[in-house]
Amino acid sequence: MQKLWGGRFSKATDHEVDDFNASISFDSRLYREDITGSIAHAKMLGRQGIISREDAEKITAGLEGILADIEAGKVEFSEEYEDIHMNVEALLTERIGEAGKRLHTARSRNDQVALDMRMYVKKEIREIRSMILEMLTALSESAKQNLHTVMPGYTHLQRAQPVTFAHYMMAYAQMLRRDVLRLEDTYARMDEMPLGSGALATSTYPIDRDYVRAELGFARITENSIDGVSDRDYCVELASDLSILMMHLSRLSEEIVLWSSSEFKFVELDDAFSTGSSIMPQKKNPDVCELIRGKTGRVYGSLTALLTMLKGLPLAYNKDMQEDKEAVFNAVDTVKMCLKCLIPMFRTMKVLPENMKRAAEHGFINATDCADYLTKKGVPFRDAHRISGELVAECVQKGKALSELSLAEYKAHSEVFDEDIYQAIDLHTCVEGRCVPGGPAPAEVERQIASMDHFIQEHSISGEEE
Repeated sequence: MQKLWGGRFSKATDHEVDDFNASISFDSRLYREDITGSIAHAKMLGRQGIISREDAEKITAGLEGILADIEAGKVEFSEEYEDIHMNVEALLTERIGEAGKRLHTARSRNDQVALDMRMYVKKEIREIRSMILEMLTALSESAKQNLHTVMPGYTHLQRAQPVTFAHYMMAYAQMLRRDVLRLEDTYARMDEMPLGSGALATSTYPIDRDYVRAELGFARITENSIDGVSDRDYCVELASDLSILMMHLSRLSEEIVLWSSSEFKFVELDDAFSTGSSIMPQKKNPDVCELIRGKTGRVYGSLTALLTMLKGLPLAYNKDMQEDKEAVFNAVDTVKMCLKCLIPMFRTMKVLPENMKRAAEHGFINATDCADYLTKKGVPFRDAHRISGELVAECVQKGKALSELSLAEYKAHSEVFDEDIYQAIDLHTCVEGRCVPGGPAPAEVERQIASMDHFIQEHSISGEEE
């Protein structure tokens, strides 16, 4: 079969080269973007008088029919036509005849694929942002339900200071909030329409790039035709944004793996989001969380692949750039799959407040508050720190908690101690006293939640308007 570009060649392409060169097996997912872009291009060609209006209408109707048939499962793509662009063009010419051959006037596959990828990335950013906002809503709801659920906060994975589960969840909410903003920044930066760049040097036809831009909903046209066909920064940015997002999801997943273990037992996963063992009947495994941890590396791999592919390329288009699609598709698919499982798993996860409180009571996490108590009564902080440390050592030796020491035992270390020490080191007092902006006090966490809810609402509305 004669290639659509085969006029200059005197022999057929080697079969192995055909297989190596073809991308239809993975770029077929761009069919909607490709056809939508081609319809806008055809309308512009007819409007500018570059082709007849009659041909433009035939092309538009033919492309709409192909789109409907693809979505109805009636179209089988062929590797003989290499990619989605040539498959669609071949189908169009087969259906409407000579007019179909005029579609490619004033464009190249170079700016065509650049357009398709930008349209695809814009769509996926909107979808992933919506999913992150849903996860943020789940975190906010959990925080509202656990404003007074005291738990140990950790450093070095050692019990450190008392916080609440609500405060903990809002820490992850802040991470995901930044992920939303990163994706929006990427979207704003890459919202440029490259069609009209041609192979690299535009066209001699009187095309109207701004008309196509408006038809396809882009904010701007690309400023330089060479950059228009060779830029894949937005693919790298997307993969970077998704890598950071996956890192955050992986950290949360690791926490849930720990918390759902018998050693912690802070949470219990719903049976629908857990698995068992083929040999140990008692097991209830957090496989969703473990897979999210594992699949994080897959997204990192996509970022590395894109950076490596681009680092040595001269301008303008090079076939190496065909490698952008599988890397982006894989990263997008992985992130969406992880969020689809994580959100309902998190929503159905049972929090166990009594176990959290018990862990908080036996980790000396109120030792800092003991030192602060002394400092507020005039003891220099370094002395207060030493005295509190000595009290902890005594508790370890006697198998007691700080709250279980007698006043006499306290006074043996400092006469400053009085009955009010017990109130000062009560876990709820410790938490409520930390009402500094950003702290774990319930009233302050309520403010954080209200701020997050406003962010979710504001960015959900802005997403609907795009």
